[in-house]
Amino acid sequence: MNLLQLVFLVCFFSWAPSLLAASSDAELAGDPLDPWEKMNRRVFAFNEWADRYFLKPVATGYRWVTPSTVDQMVSRFFANAAEPSVIVNDFLQGKGAQGVQDFARFTFNSTFGLLGLFDVATAMGLPKHEEDFGQTLGVWGVPQGPYLVLPFLGPRTVRQASAFIPDQSLTLYNHAHKIKVRRAYNLLYVVDFRADLFAVEGVISGDRYRFVKDAYLQSQDFKVNDGKIESDPFLEEI
Repeated sequence: MNLLQLVFLVCFFSWAPSLLAASSDAELAGDPLDPWEKMNRRVFAFNEWADRYFLKPVATGYRWVTPSTVDQMVSRFFANAAEPSVIVNDFLQGKGAQGVQDFARFTFNSTFGLLGLFDVATAMGLPKHEEDFGQTLGVWGVPQGPYLVLPFLGPRTVRQASAFIPDQSLTLYNHAHKIKVRRAYNLLYVVDFRADLFAVEGVISGDRYRFVKDAYLQSQDFKVNDGKIESDPFLEEI
């Protein structure tokens, strides 16, 4: 079990009793997509605090010492390492042609692209796709369930939270032989991912909790329906 999976399990099961208790709370009379809003806001506030005083300073230092070209190579490496999950979920969703295309993309980037450090596949007409087990469950008709904010891991839906471990298990760097190497990869991934968020922080306005929630739910709707949004939480508020 890798570090991210361990963190997920600890977070999920430590908050499970609170979730069950909240389900019978008067909060259920509010937003049906967010029946645990009161608890979610507390977790969100904790995550904001942890980010402000720990993760963001580390990511800022990482971005300061890392040339942009190297930063992009690191991001591409992690994206390529996650391609096996994309490929498996392509086929589970019945997207055979896309699965073959993504397998070719993974093969070319892993070889000619030096483990994904260089994206040669896009130039060859093999674009990147985003598929995960949460989307697969959605395609199979599994409802997304309530919105959920987990400590350290951030926004999820119950469906997406249940897909975390299967997707992580298909990510290549989580199969490194030495546990120290796996932990180093996971730490670098988290820092690199946080650094990549600097570009979008400026668009967040108003109630940060609600903005993040609406953006996340819209993103999930977009992915599951392959770009065909059935409901837009932003427009519904107008």
